[in-house]
Amino acid sequence: MSGNPIRKVALRNLAAHKVRLALTVLSVVLGTAFITGSFVFTDTLQRTFDDIFGDVAQGVDVRVSAEELGASGVPVSDIATVEGLDGVARTAPLISGSLVVLGSDGAAVQTGGAPVEGLAWLPPDRTLGDPQVFVDGGPPVADGQIALNTSGAERGDLHVGDRTQVLTMAQGMVPVTVSGIYDVDSDTGGYIGVLFTETQASALFTDGRHVQSIDVAGDGSMSPEALRDEIAAALPGTKVQTGAEVTEEVKSQVSEALSFLNYFLLAFGAIALLVGTFIIYNTFSMIVAQRMRELALLRAIGASRRQVGRSVTLEALVVGLIGSVLGIAAGIALAYGLRAALNAADLGLPSGPLQLSPRTVIVALIVGVVVTVVSAYAPARRAMHVPPVAAMREESTGGDASLRVRTLAGVVAGVAGAILVAIGAQGTGGGAAATVGVGALALIVAVLFAAPALSRPVVRVLGAVFARPFGAVGKLARTNATRNPRRTAATAFALTLGLMLVSVIGVFGASAKTSVDALVDNGVESEFVLTGPPMLGLPSAVVDAARGVDGVAEVVSAHTVVAKVGDDEDFQFGTAITGRLQDAVALDIVEGTESTTGDELLVSQSVAAERGLHPGAVVPLTSRDGETVDTAVTGVYADNQLIGPWITSPELYEQFTPVGSRSAMVVLVGTEAGADADAVRAGLEDATKQFVIVQVMDRDEFKGQQAQQIDMLLAILYGLLALAVVIAILGIVNTLALSVVERRREIGMLRAVGMQRAQVRRTIYIESLLIAVFGAVVGLVLGLVFGWAFVRTLADQGLDHIAVPWGQVLGMLVGSGVVGVLAALWPGIRAARTPPLEAIVDV
Repeated sequence: MSGNPIRKVALRNLAAHKVRLALTVLSVVLGTAFITGSFVFTDTLQRTFDDIFGDVAQGVDVRVSAEELGASGVPVSDIATVEGLDGVARTAPLISGSLVVLGSDGAAVQTGGAPVEGLAWLPPDRTLGDPQVFVDGGPPVADGQIALNTSGAERGDLHVGDRTQVLTMAQGMVPVTVSGIYDVDSDTGGYIGVLFTETQASALFTDGRHVQSIDVAGDGSMSPEALRDEIAAALPGTKVQTGAEVTEEVKSQVSEALSFLNYFLLAFGAIALLVGTFIIYNTFSMIVAQRMRELALLRAIGASRRQVGRSVTLEALVVGLIGSVLGIAAGIALAYGLRAALNAADLGLPSGPLQLSPRTVIVALIVGVVVTVVSAYAPARRAMHVPPVAAMREESTGGDASLRVRTLAGVVAGVAGAILVAIGAQGTGGGAAATVGVGALALIVAVLFAAPALSRPVVRVLGAVFARPFGAVGKLARTNATRNPRRTAATAFALTLGLMLVSVIGVFGASAKTSVDALVDNGVESEFVLTGPPMLGLPSAVVDAARGVDGVAEVVSAHTVVAKVGDDEDFQFGTAITGRLQDAVALDIVEGTESTTGDELLVSQSVAAERGLHPGAVVPLTSRDGETVDTAVTGVYADNQLIGPWITSPELYEQFTPVGSRSAMVVLVGTEAGADADAVRAGLEDATKQFVIVQVMDRDEFKGQQAQQIDMLLAILYGLLALAVVIAILGIVNTLALSVVERRREIGMLRAVGMQRAQVRRTIYIESLLIAVFGAVVGLVLGLVFGWAFVRTLADQGLDHIAVPWGQVLGMLVGSGVVGVLAALWPGIRAARTPPLEAIVDV
């Protein structure tokens, strides 16, 4: 028999079973759509940011900046040095800093997370590149005036001549008048740029002795590279780059930041494909089983084994191509919808035309086609090796084949995985987490191999609970669910993976919230907590305002200090405290005293043990400006997640932190004995109202705020994982629909001997419920074990309390049962409509 008739048979078989084709294609579509959507979304963001930052060094031949990001900057005296060098035509200092703009309603203008930046305006004769284009009014010409970009003006409902205020970390509230509104060429999302006069910007954002950087334009007598080298020789200890190098560095930083998002989304796309793979494999296994007689007939009339296998593989190839093409289209729609959702949430992201690169199309096609063909390979081989006479004698489902070998392999993998998970859970850090991860993978493989053997006893137990009330119908459903354990296990495994991931995340979230609650309950002794925006903090003036409130006994503010400790190459984050720390936080001093004044240092037990430190030891701290201070260790405290690895004085904090970067992470307020808490709170709110960004919370509210942030992250994860669960549900629908076709003669016989349509439907519903609950039980058990183990490895990061969301677990079990019934509605109706006589004589 030639290859052409075999191709015709394969294609006509696909065309003859449109529903089966649609369900199989859908599983490929969903997986490839997520991968395509991930690439399109991140490529679009990447292209948009590249367009924005492509002009970051427009007109700049050379830029001079500090060696370390976050340092004080470049000395103002270096400007004159640069201007005196050969080949230099002009210089332009960059002065900038973070701030908050108040809108016309007196509230902080919301940017959705995009930065709000104050900048020094330079006249056109000092500007490198294109000057700002004003659409209304003009630039600031006197201190107290500002110009806003159009996005900032629209968001704040501000117009030329309006009076408002800006909040800076160094000087608190500053009254200003809008002098003009300028346009920005590219879409910058929620970004707000505020222009000040050069003198006022310097006073607000610098110490008066430094600028953030110096941009240089050459006179054309030498190349940018030569000019760069000349300036670098004149200014040792600074970072000197050409304009092209600056642009590439910024683009690289953006690309690195977006790569995490891309990997994150692709990981969920891989999960969706993995779940879809089992559906495709299960589908083709059932298709081959149902077509054994047809394939045997082909063998009987001359088709070779290879041609039969090629026929099945060709079907898979067609399904993969169709699913991948549709998945690419669906992925573009997914990326569009994701961007629209983020814009609706006002996250401050810039927008731009969707980017569909050839790489995205090629990857989606390869992945979709390869996954589908590989999934069909085992069923194709099985079809090739079934003897024609045996297949023609009776339909074969493969349910009676021995499970001994795969079950033994599953047991071995399960034992190895359990040992690795147990070992990894005993430690902390990346190595322990990797050990748990390898063990978890082994356990998943174990379930994959052993699930068919496991399904029979588990489904029997579940049947005793769910099926027994339905009598003979329930018994028949339980028998159907256990008759082909391979099919039951493969169908349930998709749901197992989805719920396993959901429960792992649930354990993480519950443990994180419980750990935060315990940290606050056991660590914070103050009655009130004052916080601001996470990336901005609170101005120091808030501390003075809080101290003046009646009934306040103590105000303690915590600040982040960045320094190199000892001979370390990397900078670390420590804490500086103003006020008496032990009045606000339960700090356990295990050695020495709690004194932190001047050049004194407190270290945690972990740091002390790692470095061999005791009271009296001298530890050099080096700032990002390269300044080194020898600090004396005065005490050692028990590890405290609230405080961090080391504590130093407010004097050292100011010495190490540039003026424009100084802010308080949090302010803790203790009340006097007998003070009325409500009155003190009202006083704090009134005193800090002028700063607009301050939130006054008691400890319970502070815990609730942290829990809300955790819930927001979990909601994103659950939303992405919902795709895997949706695919799993479709897999159950797919399997049941194909199972109805496979059991057509059996259902016809049951109908002929008196079974009612309602009883047929009920049988399918109960069978689906048993399969779904089996998959859910296995997935939840795995997820809880993995979640427990992974949280154990994060104990050193503050997740030292393990919690199980039992309500969520119970909800998922109940939901799985409901999903099982809903997934069976269409297959059940289809089964009930089977004509008895036609089904009995169907060959």
